[in-house]
Amino acid sequence: MRSVLAGLILLVFASPIRAQTPADTTPAVIRAGRFFDSRAGTFLSNREILVKHGRVVEVAEHVPVPAGARRIDLSRYTVLPGLIDAHTHLLYLEGVGGITMENIKALIVEGLPLRALHGAARARTFLQAGVTTVRDLGNSGRFGDVALRTAIEDASVDGPRMVVSGPGLSPTGGQFPGLRPEYASLAADEYRIVNGPDDAAVAVRENVTFGAKVIKIYSNNTPNPGYLSSAEIEAIVEAAHREGVRVAAHATDDAAVWRAAAGGVNSIEHGYQVADSTLALMARKGIALVPTDFDSTGIKRYMELQGRTGALPPEAIEGYLKAGRDRLLRAVKAGVMIAAGSDNYIDLHWPQGMAAKHNLLAYRDDGMTAVQVLQAATINDAKLLGMEGQIGAIVPGAFADIIAIQGDPEQDFNAIQRVTFVMKGGTVYRHP
Repeated sequence: MRSVLAGLILLVFASPIRAQTPADTTPAVIRAGRFFDSRAGTFLSNREILVKHGRVVEVAEHVPVPAGARRIDLSRYTVLPGLIDAHTHLLYLEGVGGITMENIKALIVEGLPLRALHGAARARTFLQAGVTTVRDLGNSGRFGDVALRTAIEDASVDGPRMVVSGPGLSPTGGQFPGLRPEYASLAADEYRIVNGPDDAAVAVRENVTFGAKVIKIYSNNTPNPGYLSSAEIEAIVEAAHREGVRVAAHATDDAAVWRAAAGGVNSIEHGYQVADSTLALMARKGIALVPTDFDSTGIKRYMELQGRTGALPPEAIEGYLKAGRDRLLRAVKAGVMIAAGSDNYIDLHWPQGMAAKHNLLAYRDDGMTAVQVLQAATINDAKLLGMEGQIGAIVPGAFADIIAIQGDPEQDFNAIQRVTFVMKGGTVYRHP
């Protein structure tokens, strides 16, 4: 028995783990019909991109073609940097059971191994949709997001590059409204509940030690009524920045946004209700807003799946959309950087990556230009993640994260849903 076991162990470690899509290090020259320069916010015609060892080497009208290089003809398409989604929850998908019951189901019925496997399947849909990097912000149990990131990095599964937070740092109860006190441990399995500034700093060190590259906090933990204190937020930010990671703050009302911004976080997630004075504070401190907005199509789809078609009059839906539009345009006017993030945790019975891009359609519907939206989902997100020069732009030295879409997004922004080519780190995952 021992000799058989030893043989199996030797076989496992002697055999390379095969990737779903093996990494490709062959040099490539990509011919782009239209090319989006995300830094300048302009479209250029007829550009060539030289890729070697997973990185962009040169971009010009004509580049040298190395011996043995592949030629990839995208002259009929618009070529963009790989898109970035700065607010995802790959290990959590909510049906119509309400947030408490859905969270409990994820914890005690689905369980962490199955959640990670489901997350891998969702990750693949993001990559196929042209999203090559995500910032995953909690709701992944005890570091299930770290496990999924590792599986993608070692090429066990296909998926976008992941920047992960581990459990979000929250006031009592997390986002489990109505949870009885004797079951408080359930919330602690999904969130890192913090009690006081010292404990908040310890929580940061825990998350970073176990693999987090960003810290997610709940300045307010809606739909529960709690708030983190200013002292707790300041302790979190100080500890996180000392560890070299950034802080993203869930904040839905103006008090929560102000407290988080005053405490020095790097981004405000949602910010549904925010005063002009708070936006001015964010602009002064260089704090990004990640507006996690639905478009009208997504809202109608959600209502249909809930069996509530016709339950809300059109003017109610328009009122919701108008509130988001007002807040977004006020933020743009105030000079706040807009970074794209979907927060798409609702099961709309669409591929998650495709559903998430309805967030970009919402920005366009709200009045941002096509260029502004594309910059939010590329260069602005790269800045927010501290990865400018690596992702979000097709420039020498950056990862070769390159996608192609069918059509001109300046004329028809729905073209972003017509992805025909996806390259991440020099490996092609989708061909025209």
